[in-house]
Amino acid sequence: MKINDIEKSLSNSFAEIDDIAFYNQKKVIDAFRECRISNSMFSCSTGYGYDDQGRDNLARLFAKIFGAEKALISPIITCGTHAISISLYGLLRPNDVMLSITGKPYDTLTDTLYGKGNGSLEDFKIKVEQVDLLEDDIDYNSVQKKLKKLKPKVVYLQRSKGYSLRKALSISQIQKACEFVKKFSPKSWILVDNCYGEFVEKLEPTQVGADVVMGSLIKNAGGGIAPTGGYIAGKAEAIDLISKRFTCPSLSTEVGSYENSYRAFFQGVFMAPHTVSQAMKGSLLIGKVMEEKGYKALPSTDEKNSDIVRSIIFNDAEKLIKFIQTIQKYSPVDSFAIPFPWDMPGYNDQVIMAAGTFVAGSSIELSCDGPIRPPYIAYFQGGLTYEHVKMVAEKLINEV
Repeated sequence: MKINDIEKSLSNSFAEIDDIAFYNQKKVIDAFRECRISNSMFSCSTGYGYDDQGRDNLARLFAKIFGAEKALISPIITCGTHAISISLYGLLRPNDVMLSITGKPYDTLTDTLYGKGNGSLEDFKIKVEQVDLLEDDIDYNSVQKKLKKLKPKVVYLQRSKGYSLRKALSISQIQKACEFVKKFSPKSWILVDNCYGEFVEKLEPTQVGADVVMGSLIKNAGGGIAPTGGYIAGKAEAIDLISKRFTCPSLSTEVGSYENSYRAFFQGVFMAPHTVSQAMKGSLLIGKVMEEKGYKALPSTDEKNSDIVRSIIFNDAEKLIKFIQTIQKYSPVDSFAIPFPWDMPGYNDQVIMAAGTFVAGSSIELSCDGPIRPPYIAYFQGGLTYEHVKMVAEKLINEV
C-alpha cells in the first residue's frame, strides 16, 4: 500500500473539493468587498465597547457570507455548545417546546437541556422532545406527528454526527427538512447546529430555510486563525432575541469590547474555504488508508461527506487509543505528549483526545478524539495543510 497510489485514487473527489473551495472563496471575497472591510476595523476596544467597529462589521460580514439577515459574533462566546445554548435560551420561554428532529443532541448539551436546579431548559419549564433519525435521514412521519401535537417553538437539527454512528446531514437534507417543518409548523424557529459543516458545501443552512445557524470559530469558520469565539447568524428577529440573552435586554449588541485586534477573526473567515478544503482532502486520505488496512470508515470514501469529521470504527479500545496517540505523536505542538482517556467536562464517558494544535482544542486543525465506549470510534477531523495530513497518513500505514 503506497500513499501516492491511494492519493491518485481520490483525484476525482479532490477535484470536487477544489471546486467547492473556489466557489466559497469567491462568496467570501464578495462579502468582504460589499461590506467594505478596512484595516481600521481590526482595531481593539475596551470598556463598554460602544461603537466597536470591529465587532459590528465582523457581524455584518458573517451575515453576508451566510446569507443571513443578521449575525452575532463574539470572542466571548466560548465554544459551539455555548453558541447553541445562548440561542436556545434566547428563543425559548417557559412552557415552550423544543423538538430535536436529529435525535439526541451532542453530549455537551445534556445539562443545557435537562436537569433541575442547574439552570437547564427543564429548570425553566421548557419541554425538550426528540425524534431519532431513520437510516441517516429525518423520520418525517414521526416528525409530522410531533409537530402537530407539540407545536414546538424551536425545531432543532444537528448537522454533524457528534459522537453518534451516523453521517452528517447534507445541505439538501437540511433544505428538505426546513421546507417540511415550515409546511406543518410555520411559526417554529428552525435552528441548525452548523459546527464542523461550514464551507463543506456551496450553501449554508441559512440559505436553504434555516432561521438560525450556530457554530464555533475554532472550527471551520475561523480558518485555523481565530483564537476563540463563536457565531450565531440568521433572521433579524431571532438574532435580536438571542442578543438580548447574550448580554441583557437593555443592551443587546450595543456593548461588548475586545482589547486584542479583530484581525485574526477577519483573516480567519477569509482563509476558511481553503482551510476547510485542506481538511476535507486530508479526511478522505486518512479514511482511505484506514479502509485499506481493513477498518470501516463512516462515511466511506466512496460517499460524499457533509462535514469535516470522519469516523473510524475500531471495535477495540486499545486500537482506538493507539490510533489517537499516533495522531498526537505527529502534531506540530506537544508531539511529545501521550494522550490518555480522562473525565472531560460535559461528557458522560471518558474521552481521549489528540489535539496538538496552535489554538488549544481547535478541531479545524489536525485533531482526533473519541469516547471510550463501544464500538470504539475515533472521530478524525481537521488539518490546516493537506501536506501535514498526508505525512500522518504515511505514518499510519506503518504504525497502526
